[in-house]
Amino acid sequence: MTEFELIERYFDWGEGIGDDCALIEVDAHQQLVATVDTLIEGVHFPKETNAHDIAYKALAVNLSDLSAMGATPLYFTLALTLPAMNEKWLQDFSCTLKTLAQTYNIRLVGGDTTKGALSITINATGVVKCQALMRSGAKVGDSIFVSNTIGDAALAWQQMQVQEIPSIDLLKQFNRPEPQVKLGQSLLGVANSCIDISDGLQQDLSHILTRSKVGATINVDALPLSNEVTQHINNTDDWCIALAGGDDYELCFTVSKAQLDSIQSIEKELGIVLTKIGMITNGQGLIIKGLNETCQSYRHF
Repeated sequence: MTEFELIERYFDWGEGIGDDCALIEVDAHQQLVATVDTLIEGVHFPKETNAHDIAYKALAVNLSDLSAMGATPLYFTLALTLPAMNEKWLQDFSCTLKTLAQTYNIRLVGGDTTKGALSITINATGVVKCQALMRSGAKVGDSIFVSNTIGDAALAWQQMQVQEIPSIDLLKQFNRPEPQVKLGQSLLGVANSCIDISDGLQQDLSHILTRSKVGATINVDALPLSNEVTQHINNTDDWCIALAGGDDYELCFTVSKAQLDSIQSIEKELGIVLTKIGMITNGQGLIIKGLNETCQSYRHF
């Protein structure tokens, strides 16, 4: 049983599970969005990761979920499980967590502390003052876009598994992904659907297709890749690093032809690269042109 089959079988009670965040209607003009993520030592970050990077990523991945809904961050809670009381570690963790929270104007309002194996759980809430971005709105004929580059964090993780030292750029993408909060907000009323790429482009785009009941065709040659990921693929033909590696925390979204000019304006305004990688089609499933292998996205189970 996969993680998603587990959720569907035991916890989808017909109350709206299925997007990056839970959507709570406040009134006709405002929606609350809530998300929760847990990071566990040895699963989501190596044991030797410093407290600064752990704190940054723990909050950043939740901010990324909020961004996929177009939300403005409001507040978060922190559940911190520690193997021992280490004041230096706690000072470093707290300092970076506070700095990132202030950067995105999100407040820590409560939480819990327990003793055990190191894990960090953050529950973040934001607000959308119109209709939130959803996975279920993709339309046939939409163009599929991805922000910035993908595959960098996965390549860093792969290198660490074989005792290689990733470059500074790759480590930054792995330890300190930049949540695309401003992009998500800019896509409100522009994009038909959106998701953050945490489990890999192939799997996360497939969630859009399933929820929207459409198909898609993308081309590997169109994927936005850094020089290091490009070199890795040229040397190994390992396209799965970009398609299924995960940990990107970029946005994948779909846009109608009528809104393509708006995408160019958003690129210019935010100084961001938004790359068209394919189209939404009739039918079901994802067709990946140029891929000669089967990619397996990350699964917890």
